[in-house]
Amino acid sequence: MAKDTTAAPTPTTTGPSRRTQLFRVLGAVVLVAAILFGLYWLLIGSHYESTDNAYVSADTATITPQISGQVVAADVSETQFVKAGQILVRLDDTDAKVALAEAQAQLGQAERRVRGYFANGQALDGQIAARAADISRAEAQIVSAQSDLDRARTELKRRQDLAASGAVSGDELTLAQNQFHIAESALTQARAGRAQALANRTAADGARDVNAALITGAGVDQNPEVLAARAKRDAAQLDLDRTVLRAPIDGVVAKKQVALGQRVPVGADLMTIVPIASAYVYANFKEVQLRRVRLGQPATLTSDFYGGGVKFRGQVVGLAGGTGAAFAVIPAENATGNWIKVVQRLPVRIAINPEDLRRHPLRVGLSTNVDVDVSHP
Repeated sequence: MAKDTTAAPTPTTTGPSRRTQLFRVLGAVVLVAAILFGLYWLLIGSHYESTDNAYVSADTATITPQISGQVVAADVSETQFVKAGQILVRLDDTDAKVALAEAQAQLGQAERRVRGYFANGQALDGQIAARAADISRAEAQIVSAQSDLDRARTELKRRQDLAASGAVSGDELTLAQNQFHIAESALTQARAGRAQALANRTAADGARDVNAALITGAGVDQNPEVLAARAKRDAAQLDLDRTVLRAPIDGVVAKKQVALGQRVPVGADLMTIVPIASAYVYANFKEVQLRRVRLGQPATLTSDFYGGGVKFRGQVVGLAGGTGAAFAVIPAENATGNWIKVVQRLPVRIAINPEDLRRHPLRVGLSTNVDVDVSHP
């Protein structure tokens, strides 16, 4: 039998070569990608610190009544935009109007009473002059009574001397004695009159001093009684004004908790005004990201509310005074033996460009992505 002389096929090297080429291409792609990523990080990525742990916030205004009362009007509704000064709630003002009328009447009485003090001052000056005249009159009466007494004493002595010789009758002596006693009484009465006049003058001086203390140093408008009455009037007017609650800022009504007919106490939370036009963002960066973050650095923000196509311009305006853990209701106790280090986050306040907010308003609580350009000093 003849032998088969056909040669066996030699093993091919095509498979291994392709794999090698593929690995080489893959390695080249990875190398190029690494170089590109390195260049990107060196030229761009290293200039930014980013976080998606950021939320919109705003300095909201809580509307609370400063006086208690019954709600007679509450025309605004939840989500409604209101302007500063717009009426939000009206309380029943009947009692406040009555109190204001009473305070105004008391102010009028105080002004009239003080004007009376000034008029009394002039009248008391006249009374003092009259009392001085009374004293002069009483002193003149004393002089006259003293003269009458001296004359009666002389006449009595003369009658007594003549009576010893029988030249004067007993009736004449008795009459002289009576005249002497009358003169003594008149002098005593005159002296009493002068004492009364002096006492009246002292009383008039005291009354004038008391009245002067009420009016000295201030006119009618600046008198303490008038100022006190005017302060009560102003307080009553203030209470009346407080029956109308107005929006302190522009914003959107939120958390409305007031209804018509409800009686609200002082300090009750009726609603909140959210100033969406002045919203800002608190970005919670890890502490290791804050080495180069400085105030004034620009930031770029995007919100899930509008998507990545809308960019907000921002600026770093402040760093919080502590981390969230430091101000927690139950702060961590790191002194215990089972302590584990956890990277903390510090809130960074980002102001948003007002023009961007006007075109694309945000709402409090919306999540955002923040990129801070730390290449700026």
